Amino acid sequence: LLGSSETRLLNFSHIQDVQATREIIDSLGGKTQSAGERTLFIDPTGLKSFTIADKFGPASRSSTMFIPALLHRFKRASVPLPGGDDIGSRPLDRHFDGLQAMGARLEYGQDRVTVSSPRLKGITYRFAKNSHTGTETLIMAAVLAQGKTILQNAALEPEVDDLITFLNQMGAHIRRRPGRIIEIEGVDRLTSTIHSIMPDRNEAVSYACAALVTKGDVIVENAQADHLTAFLDKLDEIGGGFEVGTYGLRFFYQGPLKATDVVTKPHPGFMSDWQPLWTILMTQATGQSIIHETIFPSRFQHAEGLVAFGADVKPTHIDVDNPEKTYNFDLQNGYQAGGHAILVTGPTKFTGGHHQIYDLRSGATMVLAALATTLDRVELIDRGYESLDSRLQSMGADIKRQG
Repeated sequence: LLGSSETRLLNFSHIQDVQATREIIDSLGGKTQSAGERTLFIDPTGLKSFTIADKFGPASRSSTMFIPALLHRFKRASVPLPGGDDIGSRPLDRHFDGLQAMGARLEYGQDRVTVSSPRLKGITYRFAKNSHTGTETLIMAAVLAQGKTILQNAALEPEVDDLITFLNQMGAHIRRRPGRIIEIEGVDRLTSTIHSIMPDRNEAVSYACAALVTKGDVIVENAQADHLTAFLDKLDEIGGGFEVGTYGLRFFYQGPLKATDVVTKPHPGFMSDWQPLWTILMTQATGQSIIHETIFPSRFQHAEGLVAFGADVKPTHIDVDNPEKTYNFDLQNGYQAGGHAILVTGPTKFTGGHHQIYDLRSGATMVLAALATTLDRVELIDRGYESLDSRLQSMGADIKRQG
């Protein structure tokens, strides 16, 4: 939507988050059109509104990321605060503080923010703590801002680099510097381009865990090892099998798994999205493992579900000398001294039942634990996985979707 004409994006997933974003674009007057199985044409020339309807807030995490494009076109943006998974408070101040430093004015209403600016100005801005979508939002704000923007302590995730590549193809001037620094020289105009979106690394990890939990053998085509370094290092530690090839990655069971500890960290560390999936691996590993979550204050909803399956998962205490430095979330939003870790003892045998899903990634975890049970609220899984049930069926799982 920052471009001046139609852009074509390839390699889309058929997930609800993509569909929700398309609906927002269409509601604003833009045009999205499917072409082939995984290509979208996105035309921003018909945009006529700077207001995203309230109904899109609870369904999508992307609402605030529309702000840069709407500011550029209308000098104003009114968006509902984003919803998505209930995994703790979203650190939106990392988005908004940067926009205000660039000259934007923010007005807050009930579950909504309105942002206005005649034109954003380049700044030097340091993120107090890492923010994936905060970095992406400020990059998009800076590409058409007046002057140079320097983002310090910026996110290193591969998705951020993919966005940088895409915007540079449109005519932006963005460069990474050593030490988590991104420099953006503002330009007057972005053009259209054709870009193939990177493979989903969370999906690759999900199928890797499915293979190991079921003692199977799975090839994930096009998965990129350099996006999964921290995960592959941990697979080595527990004795999980994997093979890197030009086709992608193969994951296979090669013997009993060994328990090992994990601490989630911003990229290039062990990703928070992988933590629920890793938990199920540890329920099938021999010994005790500690999983310490440092990115979100509330991301152990899956633990209760796994206990219902028969797993031995308990909260455990972790002494932290410097919580402000250790935890990437704002401590006033859910910090509990010593309370952000679980102890997993395995191996355990799962039993079937009827269970509730609480968020996207824990939903995938519950599916892997299930295979002989009933799960409610599967729409949360559909937010971020394309046809998880039918793909697992194709690999031998016995799954039926009802309703």
